[in-house]
Amino acid sequence: MKQAATLGQLKKTDYKVKSIKQELRDNLIAHLKTNSTIFEGIHGFDNTVIPDMKRAILSRHNILLLGLRGQAKTRLARLMVNLLDEYVPVVAGSEINDDPLNPISIFAKNLIEEQGDKTPITWLHRSERYVEKLATPDVSISDLVGDVDPIKAATLKLPFSDERVIHFGLIPRAHRSIFVVNELPDLQARIQVSLFNILQEEDLQIRGFKLRLPLDIQFLFTANPEDYTNRGSIITPLKDRIESQILTHYPVEIEDSAKITLQEAKITSEQKKSIDMPEDMLYLIETFVDKARTSDFIDEKSGVSARLAISAYENVYSTAEMRTLLNKEKKTTARIGDLWGIIQSFTGKVELVYEGEQKGHHNLALEILNDAIEENFNFLFEDLNKLQADPNYKAIYTYFESGNSVDLRFDMKNKAYEAALKQIPGLQALAEENCPDLEYLPFYMELILHGMSSKDQIAKSYIVGQVTFGSSLGNLLDDLEDDISFN
Repeated sequence: MKQAATLGQLKKTDYKVKSIKQELRDNLIAHLKTNSTIFEGIHGFDNTVIPDMKRAILSRHNILLLGLRGQAKTRLARLMVNLLDEYVPVVAGSEINDDPLNPISIFAKNLIEEQGDKTPITWLHRSERYVEKLATPDVSISDLVGDVDPIKAATLKLPFSDERVIHFGLIPRAHRSIFVVNELPDLQARIQVSLFNILQEEDLQIRGFKLRLPLDIQFLFTANPEDYTNRGSIITPLKDRIESQILTHYPVEIEDSAKITLQEAKITSEQKKSIDMPEDMLYLIETFVDKARTSDFIDEKSGVSARLAISAYENVYSTAEMRTLLNKEKKTTARIGDLWGIIQSFTGKVELVYEGEQKGHHNLALEILNDAIEENFNFLFEDLNKLQADPNYKAIYTYFESGNSVDLRFDMKNKAYEAALKQIPGLQALAEENCPDLEYLPFYMELILHGMSSKDQIAKSYIVGQVTFGSSLGNLLDDLEDDISFN
C-alpha cells in the first residue's frame, strides 16, 4: 500500500480499521496457509507451546505464558511482532497511536475536526508496536495507566479538569500494540486490579476523568510458578480475564537443547579459529544440564535455565583458549578436562535443597559431570560386554592394574597431552575403532579413561588443575591403609 500523507489520501486507499487481535489472526492464517516459520529460533516447542500460541492467537485471546526461568517466554512474546502488519497509519503527533479512521484521544479528535482530510498522517513500523514492562513491586498505577500532569497543565494554562493535561501511562501508549508484562506476580495486587477493565471491557479510566478510552491492545503476560509463593501471586479475577494460559517447558530432546546453545552462545571468531570443538562436547554439556534438572539435590521448582548450558559452552571455549594463550600455541582441541571450567557457570544458576547445600555446589557439579560423562561413554559403547572383551580394552585395564598411572594436567601442551594418552597400550586403537570423528581422537581417548573409571575398572582422582588415572585396586588399598592408620 502506498503510504498516504494525509487523512484524505488514506480514505482513497483500501485501508480498513482492524483490531490488533484480528490483525494478528489474519497474518497467522496467511502464514499457516504457506506453512512458513513464525517463531524463528524457538526449539523444542513444535508440538506443545507453539501450537498453543497459534490457537490463542486465532481465538484472539490475551495470553499468559507460565514456566520456569530460561524457557524462552520473553522471546516468544517478542516474536509475535512478526505477525503484525509491516506499517499502520497513525495520526501525526498522537501519543497513543490513534488510528486516523478511528481516533480515540481528544488530541486526535480535535485535530481531525480542525483539519479534516488535511490531517497529517505518519506510519508506524511493526517494531515500534511492541511495549515490554518488567513487573516490580514499585510499579504504580500512574506508570501503567497515567495521571494528571501538573507541568503540562501549567504550560498549557489549563485546569486539571481538562483532558489535555493527562499524562498517559505505558498501557495507553501501547494502543494498537503488543503489551508484555514480564513476571506478572511481582505486581502488587492493587496494581493488578487496575488491569481488570482493560482486559474485560477493553477500555481505560484515568483517575478524575469521565473519559473511557477504548484501547486496542494484545496483552501477553509471563510468570514463573516459583513466584506464586516466593514473591506474590496473580490474583484470581485477573487470571480469569486472561483467556489462554500456556505452560512452557525445557526442551525434551538433547538435540533441541543443543540447537539453542549453538544459537545463543557468544563465541568469538578468534575462539572458533583457534579451538576445535568436538560435537560430543556440546552433548556432554547438554547431558550435564539435563541431569542437573532431575537431580534430587537441586530445587526442581527453581528450575535449571537454558542459560546454564549456554554459559557452560562459552566457558569450555574460554578454558581451552586460556590454555593456548598460556602455552603460546596457535590451535588446540577441547578436552574433557576443559569441562571443569563449567563449574563456575553451575554455582550461580542453581538453587540447592538442604542435602545439596551439605554437598556444596562444587562437589555436586563434579558428581553430575561424572554422571554425564558416563552416559556419553555408554552411548559411544552401546554393548559394554563386547567392549570389555575387546583386547585393546583389556590392555588398558592391565596397564593400570600393573601399577601404572597417568597424570593429565588441564594446562598441558598439546604434544604432552597426546603423548600421555598414547603411552597407554590399546587406548588409541580402541578410540580409532569407535570414535565417530578421528579428527578429535585425543578427546575420545580421554573419554574412554573417564568412562572406565565410572565402571570402577580404573581409578580416578582430582587435585587442583589435574586428573590422575591409576589402579582401582591400588586406590582401594590406599584407603584401607588410611583406615588402619587412623584406627
